[in-house]
Amino acid sequence: MTDSIRILCVDDEENILKSIRRLLASEDMEVLTATSGEQGLEILRSATDIGVIVSDQRMPGICGAEFLQQAREIVPDVPRIMLTGYADISATIDAINKGGSYRYISKPWNDEELIRTIRDALGHYRIILENRQLSALVQQQNEELQEWNANLKSRVLEQTSAIRLKINELHEVNDKLKKNYEGSLLAFSSLMELRDRETQNHCRNVAEVSVLVAEKCGCTREEIEVVRVSALLHDIGKIGISDSLLHGEIETLLPSEMQEYRLHPVRGQAAIDTIEDLRPAGILIRHHHENFDGSGFPDRLAGKDIPLGARILAVADAVDRLFFKARGDNGIEMTLKAIVPQLGTRFDPALFPLLEVAVQARYHTLSKMDGMVEMELYPGDLRRGMLVTRDVRSGTGLLLLAAGERLDEWNIKALQRYYRLDPPKGGITALIKQ
Repeated sequence: MTDSIRILCVDDEENILKSIRRLLASEDMEVLTATSGEQGLEILRSATDIGVIVSDQRMPGICGAEFLQQAREIVPDVPRIMLTGYADISATIDAINKGGSYRYISKPWNDEELIRTIRDALGHYRIILENRQLSALVQQQNEELQEWNANLKSRVLEQTSAIRLKINELHEVNDKLKKNYEGSLLAFSSLMELRDRETQNHCRNVAEVSVLVAEKCGCTREEIEVVRVSALLHDIGKIGISDSLLHGEIETLLPSEMQEYRLHPVRGQAAIDTIEDLRPAGILIRHHHENFDGSGFPDRLAGKDIPLGARILAVADAVDRLFFKARGDNGIEMTLKAIVPQLGTRFDPALFPLLEVAVQARYHTLSKMDGMVEMELYPGDLRRGMLVTRDVRSGTGLLLLAAGERLDEWNIKALQRYYRLDPPKGGITALIKQ
């Protein structure tokens, strides 16, 4: 950048110019010369790399002070040095005031002083150039910063919009995963009911009662979800047992049959153990046949050693099976009455007060509502909020929707799909306003 800076010397005496050129040759400085002020001005107008001007004061035509004044207008930042051989104070002052001289040196000059002065002037000019470049850089950066600030709001809005879009996409994916997960659980729980049609909506009833009891026990949301999942899948280990064991009464089983039957909670746990998220539910499935007095299976746990969720699941399972056998106007009363003698032996007695409330809530949902009538409807007539009063099964017997369920957008669409894939025999029985 500054290595190409040259020095302009103006003097009407050729020997002076030659002397200065020789003096500066050892300094590795390129020197331009002019024998008059007019010639010097022409050089300044055409050259762009002059960093120091050295001019004599006494010259024909334009004197040094006038030359430096005009040079200042052409290259205002270039340092100007005045050479004068006369003790002319007024000329020197004029050169400083009008020409803005950097320094003045008397003739005859001292070589070291002249070289040192030119060096200082050249260094001064280089600093000016560097400052100019830095100022230009700062100006450019300021303009870029102003532009960036001006666009900051729109950029933030764009980024916010993009982030919001990604969040919405993640919510949609998450909702879809939740629905697929829930659908998988319901499908697994329905597999057992395909083999044992007499149990009807057993797994869902057990899940509903278990969740209500777990809530009353003060369980956390995560613990309640584990209870719900284990209730839906608690009989999955029975899929592989024989029909005679499946449909027989436990009290009448032979020792060999009872030994086989007692394997189903362990098989149920093993069946879902490969799915990490279902392992906590697998523990409850394993222990839902443990008795409070320690006489149950498979591990003969007793009292509080039995996980709370398994104790809840055990009594909810028994309640639904008893209620299924005692259907009638007093079914709930008979069911709860049958549970009481088993408190402290088979079931945790502390759960019974909570169980009463849960049973009342679950098994009264199918009662008729004031101002409502039961009608058979098809998918196109279904609306959100309708109460289904009878189980809905596909043409091949798969439970699609349990009695007591409220219709929402998701299960309406599911029913519409099944009416195309595996059409039920008839419509969906639900309550509607008269």
